[in-house]
Amino acid sequence: MNQSTEYGVFLPNAAGGWMISSTAPYPPADYDYNREVAVLAEDAGLDFVMAMAKWRGFGGATDHWGETIESMTMMAGIAEATSRVRIWATVHANMQNPAFAAKVFTTLQQIAGGRAGMNIVNGAYADEFEQMGLWDPSVTKAERYRMTTEWTELVLRLWSEDSVTHAGEFFTLNDCVSKPHPSTRPTIISAGTSEEGRAFQARYADGAFLGAESLDDMRVLAADVHERAIAEGRSVKAYSMLTVVVDETDAAAEARAVEYGRGLDREALANMRRSWGIPADRALAWAEGASGEQAFQTAYVTGSPETVAAHIRSVVDTAGLDGLMLIFPDYLADLPVFGERVLPLLREAEADA
Repeated sequence: MNQSTEYGVFLPNAAGGWMISSTAPYPPADYDYNREVAVLAEDAGLDFVMAMAKWRGFGGATDHWGETIESMTMMAGIAEATSRVRIWATVHANMQNPAFAAKVFTTLQQIAGGRAGMNIVNGAYADEFEQMGLWDPSVTKAERYRMTTEWTELVLRLWSEDSVTHAGEFFTLNDCVSKPHPSTRPTIISAGTSEEGRAFQARYADGAFLGAESLDDMRVLAADVHERAIAEGRSVKAYSMLTVVVDETDAAAEARAVEYGRGLDREALANMRRSWGIPADRALAWAEGASGEQAFQTAYVTGSPETVAAHIRSVVDTAGLDGLMLIFPDYLADLPVFGERVLPLLREAEADA
């Protein structure tokens, strides 16, 4: 395992967190709750916290993600509440003018004392943006990435140039000034596995979040992003996500996972699939036949602290990752256990490697 392996937490700033289940803990879309989670993550010795941006939920019995709080403003408060952990907030390039985003993240970088990061997303889910009049169904994925590339170039220029004038395919700036510049450029984060996504990550991102069907596939993607970045004269870290169900014994942890699966919210699950572009009838048919494991929105591990640590070491080593962003069904109960009983085993393994 690489000595620099990083572990962070995906904050639950949308109601229900990352479990689509009526029998799982239900984190509220609440600043106080997320601040407490972030402080616990820092106290546990984790490296970063990240919050998504979400503008519409998925209904169902749990009204999954029906309530959310905004990422950038929430993370400004969390920056004040913490002193070490890195603070990564999400911004939609299709919603926010690059001049606005440049100013917001310069401000966040000041509040965070140099710990801020910008997770750039390009707005790919129709339901979120149709409600705002911001969705054009004729725009292709390639066009969204061209838009995001142009947007990112402009943000970088606004962070470093005295004035920016630009007439492009998607944005126009006329003698645009954004001062002060950040004393240290915020970290840039990007998630995606497509060809366009990996090309963007290699060129602009400091951290690339990846997903795959198997660890072998993940290793190929991580190696590809690393190699593309080297070709650009840069370096980028590869991350993925993992949900952790930890308990005193393997059996107790597995029992918790089974209980969470029992309450799978099939309607919310179908609506989530539909938001990805899957026809409604197919999404519903799939959700009706889905196993309880689908209550977990990411890959997950169950077990005792020793089992969880061994699994995490295997994931990182096999997939060639630089870090993992962790999700907990019950953040307030599970994070301290992870910090006290799992993370020391991981750090010990790193020291012995």
